[in-house]
Amino acid sequence: MASHRRPKQPSRTRVTVLTATAAAAVALSSQAAQADPSQKKQDVKAEVDKLYEQAEQATEKYNGVKEDQERLQKEVEDLQDKVARGQGELNQLRKGLGAVASGQYRSGSIDPSVQLFLSGDPDTYLEKAATLDQLSGKQAEQLKTIADKQRRLAQERAEAASKIQDLTDTRKALGDKKDEIKDKLGKAQELLNTLTAKERAAMEAKEQRANRDNSRVNLGDDVPASQRGAAALSAAQSKIGSPYVWGATGPSSFDCSGLTSWAYQQAGQSLPRTSQEQANAGTRISQDALKPGDLVLFYDDLHHIGLYAGNNTVLHAPKPGASVRYESINNMPFAFGVRV
Repeated sequence: MASHRRPKQPSRTRVTVLTATAAAAVALSSQAAQADPSQKKQDVKAEVDKLYEQAEQATEKYNGVKEDQERLQKEVEDLQDKVARGQGELNQLRKGLGAVASGQYRSGSIDPSVQLFLSGDPDTYLEKAATLDQLSGKQAEQLKTIADKQRRLAQERAEAASKIQDLTDTRKALGDKKDEIKDKLGKAQELLNTLTAKERAAMEAKEQRANRDNSRVNLGDDVPASQRGAAALSAAQSKIGSPYVWGATGPSSFDCSGLTSWAYQQAGQSLPRTSQEQANAGTRISQDALKPGDLVLFYDDLHHIGLYAGNNTVLHAPKPGASVRYESINNMPFAFGVRV
């Protein structure tokens, strides 16, 4: 027989739990929906900052490769000038020996060895003692000078060719680094474009406030360790508000190491181009020992650098979209200081 029992109704307790769970889920969904725009903005900012940091890492490598390119270009030009001068000197020597041969020819007594030399490679004949025996002392000296000059010229040409290849490879590496930087900055811009106009405006306003806050920075009463450090800091302070531009060394825009190298140049001290090289430009010191004008290195790979300004504040060129400004030294992972 079929059962006619009524289905069991859920208990009051079970109804209450289900109702509360559903309500909580609705509330959480509502909260998530309300929090999502803000969270999205924070996530985008974090990712953009990460891309800017990666772009700066690539920028410092670009700066190093660019310096290598400039050095190689100078070496190639010097070698090419040297080869050209050597070829001119060799032509004059050959011309002199040719005049001797012409005189002999007119007198009907041209030396067979000179004739052989003028038609081939002097090294071939210099290696044969018999040839030297047939030459006069003056002719032998001329031949030896020409042969030595040819050997040096061949070495210089080979060295120039090697440097030119190095320069070609360096230019390619430079182009690759440039593309990497543009790629990072492009991705950062794509992320920023996912924000609403209002969200972008809020982020830009925050950045502008950070740029303007320089007038209210308390630098304390620390005294620079040297006149040079004081002069470098003063020069950098004169550039507050100048835009960050990757690869720039002033005087109107800077990247991080471009600012520090420019500032110390104004103080009469030449610094290497990159932050990693500047890390070895003086005596390394701890954070507690920092004085205004000292260099400050950040991150494990030392890809960011600034100038200590006093009271735990650093003056630096921060990142794309920002200006040269003061910032707390604690905003980035401190590595060490350098007193130049």
